[in-house]
Amino acid sequence: MKVGAYGLKGKEASLISIFLLCTTIIIWSWEKTPDLNVSITSHTPVQLPPENLLSSSVVSVLAPEPPIHVDVDDSPSANKKTAIEPEELHLNIASQTVPAQSYSGREEGNTEILSSASDEEAITEAKRNEDEEKTSTQEENRPDFAIGSPQRISLISGKDGAGWNNATANKVCNFARGKWVPDNRHPLYSGFGCKQWLSEMWACRLTQRTDFAYEKFRWQPKDCQMEEFERSKFFRRMQHKTLALVGDSLGRQQFQSLMCMLTGGEETHDVKDVGKEYGLALAKGALRPNGWAYRFLSTNTTILYYWSASLCDVEPIDANNPGTDYAMHLDRPPIFLRQYLDKLDVLVLNTGHHWNRVKFKANRWVMHVGGVPNTNKKIASMGSAKNLTIHSIVRWVNSQLPKYPGLKVFFRTISPRHFFGGEWNTGGSCDNTTPMSVGKEILGEESTDQVAAHAVKGTGIKLLDITAISHLRDEGHISRFSISAKPGVQDCLHWCLPGIPDTWNEILFAQI
Repeated sequence: MKVGAYGLKGKEASLISIFLLCTTIIIWSWEKTPDLNVSITSHTPVQLPPENLLSSSVVSVLAPEPPIHVDVDDSPSANKKTAIEPEELHLNIASQTVPAQSYSGREEGNTEILSSASDEEAITEAKRNEDEEKTSTQEENRPDFAIGSPQRISLISGKDGAGWNNATANKVCNFARGKWVPDNRHPLYSGFGCKQWLSEMWACRLTQRTDFAYEKFRWQPKDCQMEEFERSKFFRRMQHKTLALVGDSLGRQQFQSLMCMLTGGEETHDVKDVGKEYGLALAKGALRPNGWAYRFLSTNTTILYYWSASLCDVEPIDANNPGTDYAMHLDRPPIFLRQYLDKLDVLVLNTGHHWNRVKFKANRWVMHVGGVPNTNKKIASMGSAKNLTIHSIVRWVNSQLPKYPGLKVFFRTISPRHFFGGEWNTGGSCDNTTPMSVGKEILGEESTDQVAAHAVKGTGIKLLDITAISHLRDEGHISRFSISAKPGVQDCLHWCLPGIPDTWNEILFAQI
C-alpha cells in the first residue's frame, strides 16, 4: 500500500511540475513579447509585390524632412543598423530593377541598341509587355518622377538638386491639356521684321495671305499657369549654355521660331555664327549645311539646329560613288549626337514625316540593323522601322544621361498634317482660315502620339507634347500661300511663322 501511495504521489508531483513549467513559459513569453499579435499584423506588407514595396520606400524617402545626402563618407559607421533604412532600400531596389542602359552608364562607346536584326522582341508585343511590367518601377526611378522633391532628384542623379523641373518644383503641370485663348500680346515677333532668321517660304506675312487672326492666340494649360516667355529670363537660364534642336524640317521651323523670339524679330549684331564648332559647314556641292549654330555673345548662349530627319545614323554605302545608296542604321544615333552630346545642355529631338516610301526612295535610304542590311520583314514596314528608331535613340540618349547630369532632353511629338481631300500631290488642301474650327480645348491625359510617349516612358527624357494642341490649329498652315506654290499644290504640313511653333517654344521655355 505504501508503495502504491508513494507512486500516486509521484505522478501527481510530475503533473504539477509540468503544469507549473508550462505556465512559467507562457508568462515569460508574454512578458517578453506582449504585442505578439500586433507584430504579426504589422509584417503583412512584406508579402506585397516588389513595386508596392518600392513605392512605400519612395514615400519614406520623399517625406517632408531635411534633404538626405547619400554619401558613404558622410554616413557615420557607428550608426549602422542591421535593418535597411528607407533610403538604402530605395537605392538597392532601384539598382536591381532599372535597366542597365538607363542609369548605369555602361557600354559608353556602344552606339548600337539592338544585338541583331533578328531581335524581334525589340519591336513586337514581347518588348511592350516587358516595358509595361517595369513601368511602375521605371516611373519611380526617372529623374522627373517626384517633381516636388529636390532630395529625390539628388538620390537619382548623384548630385544635390541636379535634375528636372527645379523651376516648377511646386506643381506638376500637364502642358498638353488646356485651351487656346485670344491674346493681343501675340505674336512675339514681327513676320515682316525677322528676315535675319526666317525663311521666306515660311513667312506668311510676305505672301499674298491677308488673314492673320491665327497669330493672336496663346495656349493656356488646364489647372495650372504656364510661365510667360521672356527673353531676359531665357538668357539668364541659358547663360553659358547650348540648346540644340535635332530633327526634320519641322524642327528647323522650331529653330527659326526660337531665333525670332529671342531677337524680337529685330536684326541684331550680338549673334555670331559658330557652326564650324559643331561641324556645320557647307559641304562641297550642297545647297545648305546640315545645320546652323548661333551664339548670343552677351550671355554666351548658343542655339543650334542639326538636320536629322530620321534621328538615326545615315552614311554612304560607297563614299566614292556619287550615286550611292545610303545605309540607314535604325539602331544607331546620328553621328552628330555621338560627337557633340557633351557640349549640349538642352536637347530637343523630333522625327516623323520622312517615314514613307517616297522619302526613302528619294533619299536612297537602305535600312540597316546591327551594321548589316535589314532582312527582318517585320522591321521593314515603315511603322516598325520608325518605332524601332525612336525607341533606339531614346534608349541611347537615356543611357548617356548619367555622364551628363546637367543635360535636359525633350522628345517633341509629331506635328500634325491637315490635308483634306487628298495628299500634297493629289489635290489635298487646308483652306480653312477660321481659328479652331474643330475645337479649342484638349482634355485628354494621354498623348495622341503614343509611339513617342511609349518610348520615353520610364526614362529621363521629357515628352514635349504638341500634337493634339497643334491639331486644333489647321488654319495656321502655309496652305496655298507658299511663295513657290504651284497650282493645286498646298503646304498643309509646315506652319506660318509667326505661328504655332512659337507655342512649342513657349512650352519648352516653361520646362527649362
